[in-house]
Amino acid sequence: MSLEVKFGVSTWLWTSPFNKETINLFPRIKGFGYDFVEIPVEDPILIDIQEVKTALADNGLKAVICGAFGTSRDLTNEDPNFHKTCFDYLNGCFEIASGLDCKFVAGPMYSAVGKARLVSPEQKKIEWDRAVSNLRIVCQNARKFGLEIALETLNRFETDLINTCDELMQLITDINEPEAKVILDGFHMNIEEPDPEAAIKLAGDKLIHFQVSENYRGTPGTGQTPWAAFKRGLEAVKYKGVISIESFTPEIKELAGAVCIWKPLAPSQDSFASEGLKFLKKWASEA
Repeated sequence: MSLEVKFGVSTWLWTSPFNKETINLFPRIKGFGYDFVEIPVEDPILIDIQEVKTALADNGLKAVICGAFGTSRDLTNEDPNFHKTCFDYLNGCFEIASGLDCKFVAGPMYSAVGKARLVSPEQKKIEWDRAVSNLRIVCQNARKFGLEIALETLNRFETDLINTCDELMQLITDINEPEAKVILDGFHMNIEEPDPEAAIKLAGDKLIHFQVSENYRGTPGTGQTPWAAFKRGLEAVKYKGVISIESFTPEIKELAGAVCIWKPLAPSQDSFASEGLKFLKKWASEA
C-alpha cells in the first residue's frame, strides 16, 4: 500500500535563523520536488508574514511551522517569567502560522531543549504538572488562532521529561485539551522506541506531523532507520499529513553545536535534500 502523503524539508538543513534571506531557498526546494517547506521560528520578529506568504505562493509551496525552545523558553521552570516568555513566543508563532494558513505549530514546547538531568520523582512530578498546566494555556491560546499544537518527543540527551510516545500520550491525556496533538521524529524514535511501529499506532489519529532523517541525522535511505516499520505504522493510522526531512548544517556553528553535528553528513546540503526526497518518494509509493 502506498502512503498518501506530502513531503517537506526544514530550512535548518541549510541555514539558521529563518529570515528574509531564507526565502531564497524556496525555488530550490520546489525544484527538488517538495510540497512543503518547514519553517523553524527562532525569532518571530525576523519573519515578515506577508513576504513569506507571497514567496510560498510564487513557488507553489505550503508551510509547516515549528518552534525552537532554548533555555529561556521553559514551561517547566519554577520562575513564571520563563512561562510568560514562552507564551509570548508561542503567540508569535501562532500569528505566523495563522497568517500562512497553517493548521498547527509543532515542537517540544513543554520544556527547554537540553534540560536533561536525573531528578527525583518528586521533582519530576512538579515539572510534569507545570508542563500540563502551562500547555493548557498554550492550547487555549492556539484555539484563539484556530490552530492546534503538535507536541514532540525528544531523545534522552535533549530532555528528561518526554522521551517516548507513551509518555507523550500521557501528557496529552493530562492536558485534556482538543488542540493537543502529536509530532513524531524518526531520529528520536530510533534512540528511544523499542517498537517504532507500535509507537506510531499509539499516537493514532493524534499524529499530525512526521519528521525523518537517518539514525545518524543523515540522508534518508543511507543508514539503519527501520523504514518498513515506520511505513507499517503510518499505514495503520491512515496518516495523510506531511513527512518532512529535518536535519542540520555544520556551517551554522551555533545550530551545529546545539545538535552536536561536527561534520558534513552528505556531500552537500542540496544533495541531502534531493537524494533524501527521491528515497522517500520511492519508499512511500512501494506496495
